[in-house]
Amino acid sequence: MKFLSSLNKEQRQAVVHTEGPLLVLAGAGSGKTRVITCRIAYLLLHLGVEPENILAVTFTNKAAREMGERLEELVGKERREGVIVSTFHSLGVRILRQECRHLGYRPNFSIFDSSDQLGLIRQTMREVGADPKKITPETVHWKISMLKNALVRPADFQPRFSDEVDLLVARVYPRYQSQLKACNAIDFDDIILLTVRLLQEHPEVLKRWQERFRYIMVDEYQDTNPSQYLFISLLAAGSRNLCVVGDDDQSIYGWRGADVRKILAFEEDYRGCRVIKLEQNYRCSGTILKAANHVIRHNEARKEKTLWTDSGPGNPIDLVVMADEEEEAATVVERIQTERFRRDAPYSDFCILYRTNAQSRAFEEQLRYESIPYVLVGGMRFYDRKEVKDTLSWLKVLANPDDEQALLRIINFPRRGIGDSSVGKVNDWSLAERVPLFQALGRVDEIPGIMPATRQRIFAFHQLLKGESELFADGRRLADKARELFTKLKIDEELMASSDDKNAARRKVENVEQIVNSLASFEERSPAPTLSGFLERLALLDEDRDDRNGKDHGQDAVTLMSLHSSKGLEFPHVFLVGLEEEILPHRRSIYEDMTVDEERRLMYVGITRAKKHLTITRCLTRRTYGRNEERTPSRFLAEIPDELLSHQQGASAQVATSEDNDRMADNAFAKLRAMLGE
Repeated sequence: MKFLSSLNKEQRQAVVHTEGPLLVLAGAGSGKTRVITCRIAYLLLHLGVEPENILAVTFTNKAAREMGERLEELVGKERREGVIVSTFHSLGVRILRQECRHLGYRPNFSIFDSSDQLGLIRQTMREVGADPKKITPETVHWKISMLKNALVRPADFQPRFSDEVDLLVARVYPRYQSQLKACNAIDFDDIILLTVRLLQEHPEVLKRWQERFRYIMVDEYQDTNPSQYLFISLLAAGSRNLCVVGDDDQSIYGWRGADVRKILAFEEDYRGCRVIKLEQNYRCSGTILKAANHVIRHNEARKEKTLWTDSGPGNPIDLVVMADEEEEAATVVERIQTERFRRDAPYSDFCILYRTNAQSRAFEEQLRYESIPYVLVGGMRFYDRKEVKDTLSWLKVLANPDDEQALLRIINFPRRGIGDSSVGKVNDWSLAERVPLFQALGRVDEIPGIMPATRQRIFAFHQLLKGESELFADGRRLADKARELFTKLKIDEELMASSDDKNAARRKVENVEQIVNSLASFEERSPAPTLSGFLERLALLDEDRDDRNGKDHGQDAVTLMSLHSSKGLEFPHVFLVGLEEEILPHRRSIYEDMTVDEERRLMYVGITRAKKHLTITRCLTRRTYGRNEERTPSRFLAEIPDELLSHQQGASAQVATSEDNDRMADNAFAKLRAMLGE
C-alpha cells in the first residue's frame, strides 16, 4: 500500500472511495491514470476484491496497454491478469464472442473495417440504383455510423423526407445490415450497438455481466457517445460502483459523436454521487496553466475548476506574428533548430500543432528543406495500404469463408484471369439465389453468361480455398503458415510485376513481409494465439486512428499533428500555429455554434500539451486558392492576459498594436453575427 503515499490529498480521496458512484473531474496533467491504477490496486490489495470483478474502460488500445502496465507494476502480473483493462470496443467484442448466439451470429464473426464497410455500401447502393456521384458511399457510411452510435437500428430510422441523404440511407441501411449478417460479420459501430441490444433484450445475460463486473472505472468519460454511455450504464446498474474520470474542458470530439452533456449531467444521473476535483497539474509551467485557465473560463457550460502547479511560473508564452504561412513555417523551424542546439534537446521534444491538416504543408516543406526528420501524424497507415489489405483478405477468408468483402478482394489477387464482369455475374447470382458467395463459386457451372475458360478459373479458385481452409488448423506457428501461403500464391511476384517502379514494388513486397512479422510478434505476446485473434486485434486497432506520437515511431523527429490528435500527449516545446479567425476557431464551427465552446476546448487542449515552453503563431495574410487574404487574429488570443505573453514578430510582418488586434477580433465577430442576421 506504499503507493498511497505518492498521491496528493484529492487523488487519495478518489482512490479510497470505492462504494457508490464517483465523478473525478481530472484537469489536464493532473495524474488521472495514476488515480485509476491506484484505485484498482487498492481494491485488490486492501479490500480483497477478486480481479475478475474489476473492469477499467478507456478509449484507445494504447491507453489500455499503459494502464495495464502500470497496474502490473503495482500489484504483480498474476493479480493484474484477472482484471479487465479494455477499450469499449474490445470489451464489446469480448462479450459478443461469448453471447452472440442470442442475436443469431456465430462466434467466429468477422469485423469489417472502414474500407470493407465502404465496399459493401457501394455494392448495396448499386442494388438500389443510387448514383454514387450524387451522394457518395462515404456520405452514406458516415450517416449509418452516426445512426449506430446513436443506437438507431434500421427499423427505427425515420428519415426526413426533405433530406436526400436520409432517404437514400433509409433504403441502404436495412440491406447493408442484412448483408453484414449474411456474411456472419459486423462492422465497427455494431460492436457497441449489438452489445447494448444484447444486454437490453436478454436479462439473464445482463445479470451475468453485472455480477462479473462489480467495480467499474471509465477513463475519458467526457468522450463517451450515447451508445457507450448506455453500455456502461447497463453494466453499472447492478452495483452502482461506477467511477468515471474525465475533464469536460477537454471534450473535443463532438464531431465524432461524443456528448459532453453526459459528464456534465453525471450528478443528475447518479444521485448522491461524490465529486472530487483533481486540479494540481504535474505537467505544465505556471504561466501556461494561467493562460489555459483564462481561456477556458469563457465557456459557460462547464464544471468549474482551476489548474495550478507548484513548479514555478516558467517562461512567458511567445506570441509571434508573421507575414504569411511561409514565414510562419520558416520561423518555427528556425526556432526549433535554435532551441535544439541551445538546450541540446532532441527533435522529439518539439511538436507543431494545427487546427486543420492542410496547414501541415508549409511546415513539411520547410522541414524537408532543412533536412530535419519529422513524423506526420495522420498519414496513410500501414494496414490501410492496398497490398496489405489484399494480402490480409486471404487470412480473413481462411478464418471466415462467409466474409464476402474479403472474398471479393482476393478472387483476382494474385491475378488469375477472372474479370470484373464475371465476378459481378457470380455476385448477382449469389444475391438472387440467396446462396453465400463462397458456395456460389463452387456452383459456377449453374451461373449463366460466363465463358468456359473463366468458369474453370473460378472453380479452381474455389478448390484452392477449400484446400487451404485447414492450413491454420494444425499446430505449426501462424507466421510459418502465412509465409507458406503467401509463397504458394506468389504474391511477391504479383507485386513486382504490378508496377514499373521497382522501388515502389519492393516496398510493397516488404509490407507483405511485415504482415508475417506482425503475426510472429502476435504469437510471442499472446498466450493462446489464433488467426481469428490476430485479425480481431487488427480490426480493433482501427479505433486508434489518431493515437500516435512521434516517439512511438522510434525516431528522433519533430512531431506534426492536429489538435484533435494531440489529446493525452505532452511535449517540452509546443508550437500552436495559425491562431486566426476561421482557422481556430474554425469557420464551420463559427457558423454552426456561435459560442464556439468546443473550439475553445481545442485551444485549451493545445495550450496544455506544452510542458516548458509554448509558442503561439498567427499570420497577417494567408493564401486561399492561391490568393493572399488578410487574416484576423483569433478571439482566443484576446482571452489570454497580456502579461503572460511575449509579443514578437517575424522579419516581414508589420504588426498592429495589441489594442488594434483586439479591435480587429471584435469587428470580425460583429461581421459574422451580421452575416448570420443577428
